[in-house]
Amino acid sequence: MTTAIVSGTFDPITVGHTDLIARAAKIFGKVIVAVSRNTEKQNMFSEKARFESVKAAFEGQKNVKVVLLKGLLAELVKKHNGVLVRGVRGTGDYDYETDLALINAELEGVETVFIPARPEYSFISSTFVRDMVIYRRPIEKYVPQAALEVLKDEIGNR
Repeated sequence: MTTAIVSGTFDPITVGHTDLIARAAKIFGKVIVAVSRNTEKQNMFSEKARFESVKAAFEGQKNVKVVLLKGLLAELVKKHNGVLVRGVRGTGDYDYETDLALINAELEGVETVFIPARPEYSFISSTFVRDMVIYRRPIEKYVPQAALEVLKDEIGNR
């Protein structure tokens, strides 16, 4: 059984992310969701809140494990003899992710599988949700309810 690794900062996790991960779990049988740090990004939500919100979104799903990524993503993929799974919403995502996939394959021997976003989720991004939070717009349609419960204190402090 091949293990799929799905990574992201999940700042915050969206229903598009959860759909991608659920679909990957059907295809691969086991998914590790790696909540990562990105030093180039200013996160809206704390690392703890992001990790706990992703865990909450997948509570009870036996074949989905959530981890906090420490180190290189390629090392995690190789450790589990897995494949990297990336969602693509359109041609912009595809171009960006293809470049990363080629680098990971060349330098690390890591394979990447793309799963296209469902049309109803193709416009949803964490950036979109953060903007909605900043402008105090409702986000319940875009963030899983269990994750929203974890994030509500940090949302309320904005």
